[in-house]
Amino acid sequence: MEKFLSFDDIKRSLENKETDCKAIVNYYLNNIQTKAHLNAFVEVYTDSALEQAAKVDEKIASGKAGRLAGMVIGIKDVLCYQNHEVNASSKILEGFESQFTATAVQRLIDEDAIIIGRLNCDEFGMGSSNENSVHGKTLNAADESRVPGGSSGGSAVAVQANLCTVSLGTDTGGSVRQPAAFTGLVGIKPTYSRVSRWGLIAYASSFDTIGVFSRNVPDNALVMQIMAGPDDFDSTASRKPVPAFSELLHFEKRVKVAYLKETIESPALQPEIKANTLAVLDRLKQEGHQVDEVNFPLLKYILPTYYILTTAEASSNLSRFDGVKYGYRTPNAHNLESMYKMTRSEGFGEEVKRRIMLGTFVLSASYYDAYFTKAQKVRRLIKEFTEDLLSKYDYIIMPTTPSTAFKFGEHSDDPVAMYLEDLYTVQASVSGVPSLSIPNGVDESGLPIGLQIMANSFKEAELYAFANYLTKSNSN
Repeated sequence: MEKFLSFDDIKRSLENKETDCKAIVNYYLNNIQTKAHLNAFVEVYTDSALEQAAKVDEKIASGKAGRLAGMVIGIKDVLCYQNHEVNASSKILEGFESQFTATAVQRLIDEDAIIIGRLNCDEFGMGSSNENSVHGKTLNAADESRVPGGSSGGSAVAVQANLCTVSLGTDTGGSVRQPAAFTGLVGIKPTYSRVSRWGLIAYASSFDTIGVFSRNVPDNALVMQIMAGPDDFDSTASRKPVPAFSELLHFEKRVKVAYLKETIESPALQPEIKANTLAVLDRLKQEGHQVDEVNFPLLKYILPTYYILTTAEASSNLSRFDGVKYGYRTPNAHNLESMYKMTRSEGFGEEVKRRIMLGTFVLSASYYDAYFTKAQKVRRLIKEFTEDLLSKYDYIIMPTTPSTAFKFGEHSDDPVAMYLEDLYTVQASVSGVPSLSIPNGVDESGLPIGLQIMANSFKEAELYAFANYLTKSNSN
């Protein structure tokens, strides 16, 4: 069978009656089996995927198929899918089965997408390397001695290794964009509130977004336009209308682009990433676009702000996992208090415990004003600076990551070094604006490099159009 590398390939084969959905699912199932050592999938839904494929084939035959007929999707192990297990790659949700389907996932199923399985990730989305999973690490298909990025590492590798057409990840501070950069994919973090969070296991509720991994911009845009929009189950979901992103990819205007001096001149930035980023900026100038260097004096405050606020929210969100209502319960308890303590001590991994403790500390009465309140004020400053900049410029461009994929274990003993991997991605998360990573060449070892583009809130259509233009230019 031919290699399906885009949804267009699949649609063409279906229209020409060269294949059917059942054969497409079997093609991906075979790939998953062949590349099982990558450990991208936590669970493969062989039976339900083939059942769904048979139903979609009937709809195609009767001319009633939805817009995603033939698209095979993997979902991160933090998204609920009714009657299927979900455990956020954590022991504490061992054996938990979803009672309902996340809105974002349901909307894709309603358009006849086929869900093939759930994907490995850092526990509760906390990590930048996919090493913090109870299911073991996921390997980067570009170099199996290196991390795929995190926390949505399994989602990235599933698309990179052609185990599904697109995948869903979540992005709290870069967990879609950083793995997309490490695996040479297109990955988006939409505007906060653009996609309903109903059915997403929470990490930090004022930062969490559901994003998409794909090999190209059109597939990404189509999935996002179907997932996005208001939802009665999530009062924080925006009621703004959703443009048809996939039909608005044509781009030929002159634009104003800013790049942040501090991100390019950072000593942490790998030379090849700097060179490739500057090459894109130079090409844009030559093509007649306005490209300006801008100072960003708040860069050094972004990571502390992000980690104070997200750990605080996590300590609150994760208090529900106590052994009483669902998931793991310690067999060793002798009374109620020891049941709470032992369940949480045995059920959570090291990184999750670290963040719960950090969050509990910054929320404690003695330190609330010194840390949490101050971080909220700095968040406001970062958000206002970013929005002001995006009112003067159409886009901000910067590297997605300071380095290409690092080796397993390289940052395991140094949490701060691991947190620094998020240096370039957290600005969009703290500000709530949309941000997208696209492939931007490789380094001398052949490892993928990512380029990050930011636009103002709810400007995903413009972001996709510009990214599509850049990816076509990059491949020429």
